Amino acid sequence: MSFDVANIAYIASVWVLPVLVAITFHEAAHGFAAWKLGDDTAYQLGRVTFNPLRHVDRFGTIIVPGVLILLQAPFLFGWAKPVPVDFRRLDSPRRDMVWVAAAGPGINIGLALGSAALMHVALLVPNPAGGWLIDVLQSSIIINVILAVFNMIPLPPLDGGRVAVGLLPDALAYPLARLERFGLPILIALIFLLPYVGRQFGVSIDIFAWLVAVPARFVIEVIYTAVGLS
Repeated sequence: MSFDVANIAYIASVWVLPVLVAITFHEAAHGFAAWKLGDDTAYQLGRVTFNPLRHVDRFGTIIVPGVLILLQAPFLFGWAKPVPVDFRRLDSPRRDMVWVAAAGPGINIGLALGSAALMHVALLVPNPAGGWLIDVLQSSIIINVILAVFNMIPLPPLDGGRVAVGLLPDALAYPLARLERFGLPILIALIFLLPYVGRQFGVSIDIFAWLVAVPARFVIEVIYTAVGLS
């Protein structure tokens, strides 16, 4: 396999900063919300900060995105160290769990909106700096929206699962909460294993597109419209 070093370096330059900002703000928002709602676990551990070094996961933040960049994959994916939250210490655990969980995706949508608004400024910057800045902002919009939409899938331990547990009646919330230990294996099976099995039978089963890509495109269109870029 041959690598286009210049192209890889450019891709890294427009993706690395948006990814670091997106996951850092996401995790810091969880910790900040928990701190303000009664649980200072993340605060005491120094996780209520915008310093990315406090949130970096060696594998999920560095190795996985790095490999995808080297392979020139059509998407970039990664994650940070989860912020520890003791939901029992929250002022109102059931209610406040919803706010803590929603804080991460919420800040990502805010970052996407801010990046889209800055496009108006980037369009005034002459090339090549202007073209690079536009690519960085577009990357920021994409990664923040995908991170928000993905995390709002209603399956624990994703944020959407915790929001659902906090909002659903007990008869539905308790069985969903008990799925948390199996949530990630279920998600991996749906996103990777099921499409692979489908391909063996000539059937297209793209769960990621249905659950994330399609909703993300819709959210991005809404954001562009909201800031006057559509």
